[in-house]
Amino acid sequence: MNETLLILLAVLSLGQFAVLLILFLRRPPSGPDMESPLKSLGQQNERMERGLRDEFARTREEQGKSGRDLREEVATAMNRITQTLETKMNQIQESNTRKLEEMRHTVDEKLQGTLEKRLGESFKLVSDRLEQVHKGLGEMQSLASGVGDLKRVLTNVKTRGTWGEIQLRAILEQILLPSQYEANVKVKPDSNELVEFAIRLPGGEAEDKPVWLPIDSKFPKEDYERILEAQDRADSEALRVARDGLAKSLKLFAKDIREQYISPPLSTDFGILFLPTEGLFAEICQYPGLLDAIQRDHRVTVAGPTTMATLLNSLHMGFQTLAIQERSSEVWQVLGAVKTEFGKFGLMLEGVEKKLDEAKNKIAGVRSKTTTITRKLKKVEELPSESSRMLLDLVDGEEDGEDAEA
Repeated sequence: MNETLLILLAVLSLGQFAVLLILFLRRPPSGPDMESPLKSLGQQNERMERGLRDEFARTREEQGKSGRDLREEVATAMNRITQTLETKMNQIQESNTRKLEEMRHTVDEKLQGTLEKRLGESFKLVSDRLEQVHKGLGEMQSLASGVGDLKRVLTNVKTRGTWGEIQLRAILEQILLPSQYEANVKVKPDSNELVEFAIRLPGGEAEDKPVWLPIDSKFPKEDYERILEAQDRADSEALRVARDGLAKSLKLFAKDIREQYISPPLSTDFGILFLPTEGLFAEICQYPGLLDAIQRDHRVTVAGPTTMATLLNSLHMGFQTLAIQERSSEVWQVLGAVKTEFGKFGLMLEGVEKKLDEAKNKIAGVRSKTTTITRKLKKVEELPSESSRMLLDLVDGEEDGEDAEA
């Protein structure tokens, strides 16, 4: 409001000054008459200036006082606001701290329970796995021990042959009957050599004297190991030398079988060389012309476990066919005897039919006589039941006595 008043005073002063100036300009100047208005105007201006200065001074004092009061009020309000904000912030901080503490406590409990549960499950799983690993290590140690024992067994030539013989025996027991093969057979009468197994085939000179099919098992382990080592090293020259050595060993085995166990007509004109592993048999099959050469030169067929099982299955089917042929003649004889007896049975049926006709005729005669007697007895007076029963018993006794006398 003070500023508005000052502005109005200034405007009025300027208006008065402008009016005086206009009057002064309209009148011609005259010496003494002009001085008095100017003097009065100057005095008025001085008074107005003093009034304005005083008013400006009061206005400044009032504005300063108002500013100081306003600043004090603002400072007081800011202090109150600051204190209020500090109080609220402290309350909020305390509430947040309390809630955070509750949340932390809840989270700690849940985390602790979940962690303990997960750790328990993990430790249990790890314990089970460690136990399985321990068992596996024990089994691997047992397996390693067994492999070492097997390696020591296979190192001995005699024990190695026994292992092949056991495997061959297992195949024979699974497919053939015990009466269809024998072990340790002496094929040649003038030789002391015994073949490991021989299959009994019919067709000898006498019916009770079979023809033997000799089967001998061999396992050239050293030659086969040299082939495997050469394959691991990718050494083609060593592989070729090892395969040649294996082929030479097999030819020597086939030669021994031919000379010791093949003796027609006591045996078949060929024998079987059994190899106990499929890997060894597959390696021999890869050698060009080896199997054909052994079969052509020595009359020996090389067979692995699968090939041996297939060959024995074929022989078993032949045995079954032969048994069926032998049984068919017996069945034919039984059918002939049945036919003869069936003819006699027809004659017996004819006799029975005649007897039945005679009995039928006799029954018809008895029926006619019964009818005649019944017709005659119609005129006879009937007796009481007890009297008739006593009479009939007496008559039956008399009839029985007459039959006995007769």
